[in-house]
Amino acid sequence: MSIIGRRDGYELSTDPARLDVDRVHRWLSTDAYWALDRPRDVVERAVAGSLVFGVYRAGDGEQVAFARTVTDEATFAWLCDVYVDRSARGNGLGTWLVSCVRDHLAAAGVRRILLATLDAHGVYEKLGFTPIVEPGRWMELDRRPATRDNTA
Repeated sequence: MSIIGRRDGYELSTDPARLDVDRVHRWLSTDAYWALDRPRDVVERAVAGSLVFGVYRAGDGEQVAFARTVTDEATFAWLCDVYVDRSARGNGLGTWLVSCVRDHLAAAGVRRILLATLDAHGVYEKLGFTPIVEPGRWMELDRRPATRDNTA
C-alpha cells in the first residue's frame, strides 16, 4: 500500500479499503461516458481485481478522484476508470493522479501502460503517453453491446 501527499494537502492512497465505492459507482455510472449505467456489482468486482488509486481531500478525507489499473505489476498495465469529481477539477488532480499511477507502476518494473480516452489526450500526453505505434498488432474481442462510443 502506498500513500503520497501533495503540498496542498491532497493525499493519494492505494488502499482499496479506503475507497468510497458508493461514490466511485455513482461517478462512473452517471457521469463517465465509458461506464454509464455500469452496475454496482461490476464496479465492486473491477475494484477487487485491480490495483486502485484514490485521492482524498485534506481536512475531511473525502474522496475526490479515482483510477484503477488492471495489471500483473510486472510487465503490463491497463489504466482505466480515471475520474476526478467535478467539484475538484481544475486543481491538477487528474494529472497528479495519473503521474502517481505511472510512477508506481514504473517502480514495479511495468514497462507498458495502455489506456483509452475520447477527450483527454492532452492530459495523458503531458505525462508521456503517445498513440500506439503499431496499432495493427493489437486485436480485441469486444462483447459489449454495440454503441456509438465503445471506448471502455
